[in-house]
Amino acid sequence: MDLESIYEVSRTASFIRSRNFTRVALQFPDELLKDSTRVVSALREKLRSGEDSGSNKAVGFYVMADTTYGSCCVDEVAASHINANCVIHYGHTCLSPTSTLPALFIFGKAPISASNCAENLSNYASTSDKPIVVLFGLEYAHAMQDIKDALVMESSRSEVSTSRLQIYFADVMCSVMNPSENFEISNGLSGLNGGLTANHGSGNAMGTQYSIGGLSWNLPESPTNILHDYLLYWVGADNAAFANVVLTFSGCEIVRYDAAENRIVTDVSAQRRILKRRYYLVEKAKDANIIGILVGTLGVAGYLHMIHQMKDLITRAGKKAYTLVMGRPNPAKLANFPECDVFVYVSCAQTTLLDSKEFLAPIITPFEAMLAFNRGSQWTGAYVMEFQDLMTSFPAEQRDQLEEARFSFLLGGYVEDFDQEEASKENGDGTLALVKATEKALHVLDNDPQSVTKVTAKSGGEYFAARSFHGLEIRNSSLPEPFIIGRAGKASGYNDEKSKQESL
Repeated sequence: MDLESIYEVSRTASFIRSRNFTRVALQFPDELLKDSTRVVSALREKLRSGEDSGSNKAVGFYVMADTTYGSCCVDEVAASHINANCVIHYGHTCLSPTSTLPALFIFGKAPISASNCAENLSNYASTSDKPIVVLFGLEYAHAMQDIKDALVMESSRSEVSTSRLQIYFADVMCSVMNPSENFEISNGLSGLNGGLTANHGSGNAMGTQYSIGGLSWNLPESPTNILHDYLLYWVGADNAAFANVVLTFSGCEIVRYDAAENRIVTDVSAQRRILKRRYYLVEKAKDANIIGILVGTLGVAGYLHMIHQMKDLITRAGKKAYTLVMGRPNPAKLANFPECDVFVYVSCAQTTLLDSKEFLAPIITPFEAMLAFNRGSQWTGAYVMEFQDLMTSFPAEQRDQLEEARFSFLLGGYVEDFDQEEASKENGDGTLALVKATEKALHVLDNDPQSVTKVTAKSGGEYFAARSFHGLEIRNSSLPEPFIIGRAGKASGYNDEKSKQESL
């Protein structure tokens, strides 16, 4: 494919002209940055040759690279620095709703063999007794219609009739996003594209709707018809979007079609093992006292509400919360906050799941934080990645925490959470001295009076007071300190070293 087709230059130019934008930000991921100058030249040429460009307004293009957070989200912070009217987002995206700027998404067109994909899908559907829902990476959205046509031809050649195949295709929710529409569909694509069913395309609009990662689909409504009865057929690579699908629909049978190798991958045990790791992190977070809230986005709509909800949740649990804004987290950055026992990462669904094995403290998602800090909450196996869904499915509950001791699976015994009455007093006056914080129950006696068990600090001040090293010690002495003359010369050979070499 040529550059104009891959980057949809004509559609982008029409979008800019129809809305009279004059300052356009072009957001490229690192792997597509090499084509940015050619895309800008093609857009300028297309706008210059447009027939309806009677306004003759010059359009300024600004290429954005090295985004503040994940490249899948629209970087509204960087776009606001140049007062952009809109953002054209290229490459893989999570389609998280924007807060202030309209955005046009160009997903790209990854190569795929539509006939081979349809053949594998038809063969797998003929051997499976479950209906199939086809999900895909957004970079393969351009090939879905070709796969549907190839599937019809493949079914006509095979012995399996189309009436036996129950295959439903997901749709892209939107390609143009307006913040004022609160993430409504902007390009008219809604519901189901239809499938090879007995009643072809009928009754689907009134079914149950599902959505994930910018995709939406409808399933026929029935008392016994639930999503766990379907097989999910993923077309795309093993990336964050696929991990999101596996975790969210962990109860479904899932297979993946690898477009690069033209084969079906049925082993998704590596993705399912992630759930075991996440459950361990939830149990570890229950024993944490100091929690850092990592801000992983400044553009996704609703992120401020989720941050406030996390702070309220942590405070009601009798723990201390600190909000940290540092861009993309890495082990070196978070090592500057050793007092934090665990971090809560508020970000989009495809970047919030961080592998924290290299970090000093574990990093959990807002959903895991709600399980850890809400006493009495139990994990049913369901997993919610989008924090917009958490706001509606798990609203903030103003309920009192249980006063009885809690059993810690990691410590192997019962522990008592922070005293709520003391927490309210400290938050009320805010005058607790650092010395009193150190003296406050940092050591408790267990059953043996001679044995002392050290308890972790409850705030950053207590952690700092309990440290053995507080910085350089200043000696209060009236006598002047002696000075020493250092070396002179260059590092490759100081003056005293040269004299020694000459003597040799």
